[in-house]
Amino acid sequence: MTVPEVPATTCVYDSTADTLKHAIRVGVLMGQPITELIDRSVRHDHSKTKDPELAVFNEFTPKLQTSTYGSEEYMGFLSEMKVGLDHHYAHNPHHPEFNSNGINGMTLVDLIEMLVDWRAATERHADGSLVRSLGIQKERFGISDQLNEILWNTARHFRWLDGQPCGAVHTHPSGIAMMCNVPIDRPEGHDGDHADGTWDGGAYTWPRA
Repeated sequence: MTVPEVPATTCVYDSTADTLKHAIRVGVLMGQPITELIDRSVRHDHSKTKDPELAVFNEFTPKLQTSTYGSEEYMGFLSEMKVGLDHHYAHNPHHPEFNSNGINGMTLVDLIEMLVDWRAATERHADGSLVRSLGIQKERFGISDQLNEILWNTARHFRWLDGQPCGAVHTHPSGIAMMCNVPIDRPEGHDGDHADGTWDGGAYTWPRA
């Protein structure tokens, strides 16, 4: 009896299942820093509500609010706050001073909380400016150019920058790409038309959508 030959079949690999499995695993791992960020968000600066920090911040918070960040007056207040600040830095890893090697000892979670803290702090000063603060902090903490760009990119992404360019794009009738560089001064962007001030023939404007 002759056994008929069974034709060979080619199994075509479909990567969909493996990709989805990988995506699920990434989601699980992303949950770890997300969970920590949520935890940080609800207990940020709680050490300031108890001594030895409380008494210090009760005295100096009003003074700091009326001073310009990074000014000689501001830095003088920080010197007078040493006891409270030393305790605060020792218990809050979102401050570079928490680590013996400063910024280099921080995690990405620490860095996110740090940047958010800087942004929120500008809202407590009459002349607060994250744009100015980022420049001061770069020198103060020896932030590398690469990390500095990442911090700026993050602030720009979340639209935390005072004076941030609008960024709306437009194509000039000649085919040249334009970008609005009018500073953002409100949640919806800015008043009036879009404008690209880098246009060779002077500022070119186009109506807002």
